[in-house]
Amino acid sequence: ASLSFSFSALIRTGSIHAAEFGHLPDNITVLEGESVILRCKIDEEVTHKAWLNRSNILFTGTDKWSLDSRVSLVNSNDSDFSIQIERVAVADEGPYTCSFQARNQPRTAHVYLIVQVPARIVNISQDKSVNEGDDVNLFCLAVGRPEPTITWKDFKYGRMYEGEFLDITEIKRHQAEEFECITNNGVAPPDTRRVKVTVNYPPVITDVKNMPAQLGKTAILRCEAMAVPTAAFEWFRDDRRPVESDNTLKIKNEKTRSLLLFTNVTEKHFGNYTCFASNRLGASNASMLLFRPGAVYGRGASLSACLSGLGFWLGLSVSFLVKV
Repeated sequence: ASLSFSFSALIRTGSIHAAEFGHLPDNITVLEGESVILRCKIDEEVTHKAWLNRSNILFTGTDKWSLDSRVSLVNSNDSDFSIQIERVAVADEGPYTCSFQARNQPRTAHVYLIVQVPARIVNISQDKSVNEGDDVNLFCLAVGRPEPTITWKDFKYGRMYEGEFLDITEIKRHQAEEFECITNNGVAPPDTRRVKVTVNYPPVITDVKNMPAQLGKTAILRCEAMAVPTAAFEWFRDDRRPVESDNTLKIKNEKTRSLLLFTNVTEKHFGNYTCFASNRLGASNASMLLFRPGAVYGRGASLSACLSGLGFWLGLSVSFLVKV
């Protein structure tokens, strides 16, 4: 008499792939949620037969002892005694035994069912908004069988970091980006999720230059400021008066810059203009000239104007921060 196992796994597509074994396999591997058929074949007449899981009896002949509705008898005849387990769970993992009584001689065959679970992220940091210089701590927790690996990917620079936790000390504005958590255990394609980190910082004015203008013509003064959150803009004249729009002058604010649009330049428009950019973290200002071509502006006058206005801009910045 001879006993042997064969194994069939029902995969997600619904088709069955069977692997016949000439001898008893040590292990059978199946994914959680799929179905598996355990086949036990014999080539002689038997008087008794049974299936056991550990010490629990599943079937004796055609009599079902198990209360689990997922376990069913597929075949029970002189040559095939097979059971099926549907929607396999992790708890189903373990040893299974097919036992026969033939010619008053007991025969047994054993197999160990291994249940694999694809790696899956179960908890991850929410998107974060922090101030420049803060410490940032990200976490990513995953489950799976076998135990999955966890890797963080830095998209901006292409760097990889191993482990559940990603710590950034005194974050800088250029480190604001998306970070991707990748978990994998080789059972299924990796599971991935992203965390966006926004870094807030006060305005820095980056584009300022003096502009020549002809009487009766158009002219533009530009003020560009990088900031998170986006900066709010104000304009002031050399006598510290706020600039207001009229029929010859318009203020156009865009996301990262503010424009002074002169549609018909007159004598009153020539002079020094100061752009003031601010957000809840701070403020910055810069001055520029709208001048008639050929006009001479001495260095002494410019320096004097800068020094005389210093107290005003410091006071305006402090006043803004106190209001925030």
